[in-house]
Amino acid sequence: MRQLVNTAQSEAWNGEEGRYWSDHHDRWNAVNEGFDHPLLTAAAITPGDRVLDVGCGAGQTTRLAARAATHGSALGLDLSGPMLARARALAAEEGLHRITFEQGDAQVHPLPAAGFDVAISRFGIMFFADPVAAFATIGRALRPGGRLAFVCVADPIRCEWVQVHGAARAALPLPPEDAGTPAGPGMFSLADPAEIRRVLGAAGFTGVRAETVEADGHFGRDAADAAGHLLGSGPGQHLVGQLGGPGGADRVRAALAAALAPYERPTGVHLRTAAWLVTATRP
Repeated sequence: MRQLVNTAQSEAWNGEEGRYWSDHHDRWNAVNEGFDHPLLTAAAITPGDRVLDVGCGAGQTTRLAARAATHGSALGLDLSGPMLARARALAAEEGLHRITFEQGDAQVHPLPAAGFDVAISRFGIMFFADPVAAFATIGRALRPGGRLAFVCVADPIRCEWVQVHGAARAALPLPPEDAGTPAGPGMFSLADPAEIRRVLGAAGFTGVRAETVEADGHFGRDAADAAGHLLGSGPGQHLVGQLGGPGGADRVRAALAAALAPYERPTGVHLRTAAWLVTATRP
């Protein structure tokens, strides 16, 4: 990784959080894959396009972009070494040859000027320490007239997984000041469409549009399975750390399972997420 300014996020995604997401990439895709179709439809990738996937994680959307850009190329950019290792392995398994991955911080990474026709992101662009700088870097990497399409988390009140964490926290003996939305750093940084327009406008984009999209994510076979999965995530581990003491993980797991129980269906636990689907153009 040549340059880095987003050090806190780099430490998280190259540590336990990044390894956990890499090891469970299939489960996280099951949570978020409902947004793939609207994202790719908005991106309108053509066979010859050169695609940049920002915050690509384990590369699910990068691989989808590579399949659409049959005579073009796809580059996935992410801070996380563990997730990029997984992304490269999965692309190789699927025989995708017009696809590459780079580890870097989108705020400062030396992307080729005007080197891409379209930039996409599925929940990978909410964590920038300086979002204007990051989107300006992405804009410079797009050719004139190049397209930007991404999805980011919208109002937490409309995200059922947020309500689950809130209910679990309320059931635990935590200090009052620890009650609230269980979000990682920046998770809801672009939840306000006015902020999206401000950031993208300051970064030089035009024609900014944001529309609401919602999708159900599959979180587990049942409440106990989903609770075990969420326990290993950053917000779940934060609850364990806040609770402390012996048996803390078991108590958090039980609280999560109880909060997830109302969402059980015959096909598993499904939680709805509300997001903004954002499109813009580089002049």
